[in-house]
Amino acid sequence: MRRWYCQEKDSIVGKHLDSFTLSEERMKTVAVSHMMKFTKQNFFFLVGGMMIYVVDIVVYFWVASRYFCQGQYSWSILILCFRSLSSTITQIFSYEWFKNDWEGTDTGKLKLVFLVHLFHCGIFIRYWFALKYGCQAAFKQTSSRGASEADPSNFIQKQAIDAVTDINMLRVFKTFLETTPQLFLQIYILMEHGKTHVYQYAAIMMSFCGISLSMVDYQISLRKSLPDKDEFRVLSKFMYLFYKLLTITSWILSISLITLFSVRISVIVLIFLWICGFTWTLKQHTTFCKSKKMEYLYRTVVGIILIFSFFNIKGRRTKVLISIYYATHTVVSLGILFVYMFWKPSIIKEICFTIVSILTISSLVLGIIFLVVYYSHFHPTTYCTPQAYSDEIDGVAGQKVRVKTGRFQNFLMQ
Repeated sequence: MRRWYCQEKDSIVGKHLDSFTLSEERMKTVAVSHMMKFTKQNFFFLVGGMMIYVVDIVVYFWVASRYFCQGQYSWSILILCFRSLSSTITQIFSYEWFKNDWEGTDTGKLKLVFLVHLFHCGIFIRYWFALKYGCQAAFKQTSSRGASEADPSNFIQKQAIDAVTDINMLRVFKTFLETTPQLFLQIYILMEHGKTHVYQYAAIMMSFCGISLSMVDYQISLRKSLPDKDEFRVLSKFMYLFYKLLTITSWILSISLITLFSVRISVIVLIFLWICGFTWTLKQHTTFCKSKKMEYLYRTVVGIILIFSFFNIKGRRTKVLISIYYATHTVVSLGILFVYMFWKPSIIKEICFTIVSILTISSLVLGIIFLVVYYSHFHPTTYCTPQAYSDEIDGVAGQKVRVKTGRFQNFLMQ
């Protein structure tokens, strides 16, 4: 009998690579061969991501203020609620990660970090560390392929990648707690009232940009932080981007149509989907956080993420699950369109419904095509490199070689 599992280990320098049972000599060779590199291109993407993050904040406060000035108080409050909820949860996770990584160090630093997170500015501390280490790694250090992780140059490389990885994990939370609901809200407002303004288009564009960048950056960090995952090439990025963006867009349009039909039914459907996602996460017995309270918060967030897009929670093969997930989305989306045809025939005459229907079906079909192509040709066959522990009957007891791994190994896979 063999036991397969991935182990989590946090340290002050962050996250390390996952491994499986190997001889000591081969383990060292694998560790060196999988040494990650933070490039100048990564640094410039990091700077661009920070700028977009700031612009995103400005745009959404601008949109909320415009709705407030026009007397649309409910829309303004909803936008601010999405923003505050997303920011609060990301600050909590960010601070907990700092506390875990800095365990046993100066408590004065942690108090200062806590104060900054209390004012919802924790992400900027992370950007500061990422820019600091990223600049050193990309412009001042040269990693050596034959060097160990203890080598100063490779140490800086890992610090930079670890800092960016944490940022991208937080951005995944922000995407599904704020950006995706914001996109849904703006599309619903356009469908409900038909009046368009510049700030509405700005909010929709920022939502699409936010979803696109966070998805691609997340996948890049995933492949950099885990072994046995091929380099994320340009074509792979586009396949993954279009698969995620199109399927999410189609589902958001479908939910918007439900909301247009009945707000109450829409809320019930969303709550039901969250319960399903949360229950599934509970059954997977996730081990992302050290404390039980944080683990339940993590599972709650994952339940929200699963409303809008599929993610592999435990890093296992999920061909059947992903097929069921998107087959359900397809049936529900087509069912909504048929309901409108038979129950709301007057709406079919409106150009809005025709456009939304075409966009819903086309984006769903194209998204599934990109999904199939991505998983057939561009997705690594190994989700989570297993660590095999032989029973004493099958192998020699005690011959277990471990390589440290970190948060990303127990985070959402794809």
